[in-house]
Amino acid sequence: MAKTLRRTAAFTALAKQLVSGARGGPSLSKRLSALPRMLKATAKGQYDGGVRVAVMAAATAYVISPIDLIPEAFLLVAGLVDDAVMITWLAGAVLAETERFLEWEKQRDRVVVI
Repeated sequence: MAKTLRRTAAFTALAKQLVSGARGGPSLSKRLSALPRMLKATAKGQYDGGVRVAVMAAATAYVISPIDLIPEAFLLVAGLVDDAVMITWLAGAVLAETERFLEWEKQRDRVVVI
């Protein structure tokens, strides 16, 4: 059930991003440029995205790895479909997490330490 909700959230974020370019959301280039900052802040423990970033890294490794749960060599279309689903989920997850990170940066910049 929780996996289904996370998938739904990732796909919703992807659809939202595809529509939000004209609606004033963060642009794709802004999101992509936030990735290195997000990874750095996560590695330093400043940003709480550790598990989410790790899952996205694992999904990226799965997509680029020659080892698949459903090999393309044997099951042609089904083998490609699992990669397509993973890439779609990953795109939505990256969009959702970068939006969350950009909001976190805005909030962090507003905090005044006395």
